Amino acid sequence: MPRSDSGHSRRLFLRNTAGILGATALPKLLGAAEAPLPSSLRSNSTRFTRHNVTSAQGKKALESYAKGIKVMLGLPPDHPQNWFRNAFIHFLDCPHGNWWFYVWHRGYLGTFEQTIRKLSGDREFAIPYWDWTELPRMPAEMFNGVLDPHQARYSSSTKNLSVFSGYFKTALQAFWISLSDAQKAQLILRGYADLDTLWNDVTGYSTEIKEAISGNMAYANPCGSRYLTRGNPHLDDKTSYNVSQAVIYSGLSAPFFYNASDQSLSFSSSRTLSHNMAPTSTTKFSILEGLPHNKVHNFVGGVGPLSPGPFGNMANNLSPIDPIFFLHHSNMDRLWDLWTRKQQMLGLPYLPEGEDYNVYASEPFLFFVNGEGQYLEPAKAGDFISTHPFDYDYQPGSGEAILQNISLQPRGDKPMSARMAVVQENIAALSVSSSDIKRHLSATTVPVILLEITLPHDVVMSSVRDFDVLIGSPDKLMGIRSDSPYYAGTVSVLGHSGHSGPEGAGVSFTLPLPKTLKAFEAIGSNDVTLKVSVIPSEGSNHLVPLEKASLRVIP
Repeated sequence: MPRSDSGHSRRLFLRNTAGILGATALPKLLGAAEAPLPSSLRSNSTRFTRHNVTSAQGKKALESYAKGIKVMLGLPPDHPQNWFRNAFIHFLDCPHGNWWFYVWHRGYLGTFEQTIRKLSGDREFAIPYWDWTELPRMPAEMFNGVLDPHQARYSSSTKNLSVFSGYFKTALQAFWISLSDAQKAQLILRGYADLDTLWNDVTGYSTEIKEAISGNMAYANPCGSRYLTRGNPHLDDKTSYNVSQAVIYSGLSAPFFYNASDQSLSFSSSRTLSHNMAPTSTTKFSILEGLPHNKVHNFVGGVGPLSPGPFGNMANNLSPIDPIFFLHHSNMDRLWDLWTRKQQMLGLPYLPEGEDYNVYASEPFLFFVNGEGQYLEPAKAGDFISTHPFDYDYQPGSGEAILQNISLQPRGDKPMSARMAVVQENIAALSVSSSDIKRHLSATTVPVILLEITLPHDVVMSSVRDFDVLIGSPDKLMGIRSDSPYYAGTVSVLGHSGHSGPEGAGVSFTLPLPKTLKAFEAIGSNDVTLKVSVIPSEGSNHLVPLEKASLRVIP
């Protein structure tokens, strides 16, 4: 039986270390080349519009979506457009915690959208988006038919791990043999030198302890494939906070696509040597990827209520098996598009600059399959930095006010004052001026004070996925809610493959501080000391070690 109580590492954390040792060969191995900068990221008119799933057009799109899924579920497992085979593209190639996160997922969604158009017969199909800020619950239609992974169409292939292995592993072996040298090279960077190693991540098998760890399984039994149900469709209070307007506007206010000196100025997460590798040092999550993206994945997959596992599809790298995945990522792509338009309006950079742009745009993406069932080769990140290749735009949703309301104009590119913490006995003490707190409390939408925390390598390798960040909390506080005066937010690690860099490197998250903190009541003429601590979100009140913490105050 799978183990559920293990604190053992997620293996890819360690395998990425080996990949880093060969990083000097990357440009030659992966064929980096100079990439042209696009003249515009939006066309004046587009053929397709991705609508809010709550709209009439969005609901109509779900009908075509379901038709396409039925066809994909019926295709043989060796077909490139088989539903599970499509999910394995994400499993094999998806980047998380690095600056290719947005552009890779844009390519993945765009090619998938073409597939649904082809197989459903709806030539106008566009993936609707789930605006969880507006609708912090699963859309009701996602419990209908094949839009729900609990449905019988899925269980015929996935009713237990033995059936799933028999159904899919043979087809995957043939696929593995067919891989090009370039594809194999990318999988080696990811830590997959052979199929058995890859399959261990499907089953959660640990070569260290010679057992499966239930929380590490990418496979999900149909009965537990999604935590949310028709009778229990709502996001919990902490996930709802992570998708709130304050968090979204804070993420949208970043003035740079990537800023090497200060992650809190970056819209994207860490720069890495390949989209299949962790950084050579601390992984630094951007606000939008680290907070709403990760937490929605985890909660829909049952992290928390089902901890320590096994979890549903959305909590692991086979997350596209759950049809809600594409609506979730359509919303993330919408936010990237919105941020890009904001940058253009303000005359600020919306892509990496100089040589950074060439490195970013030249990164090869070698596993995408188009609507005809053919591989896109050679595809590069630069092919997807614009919405032009897929000819779509979005019906306006949450966050659009940042384009119109002058009071929401984002922070500038001036250096933000940084205050480093003194960390003792797992508590970080930070000083902030009363005047900065007053500005923070009076800010209309975008928070002024940001907290950056770094969790050590051992913590993010543990079986815990979600961590609550507290400020000024009493000892042994447990079962905290998001409306607590001590709650500063929840940070999440997504998937058993994790996001950590080489052994010893931690993971950083940036959180906009809520205005409701009790510590802010101490404002006066002197500085206020904020005492930051971190605990697991579920089941324990022990303090998690903190590697470091700092405050950033927006000028």
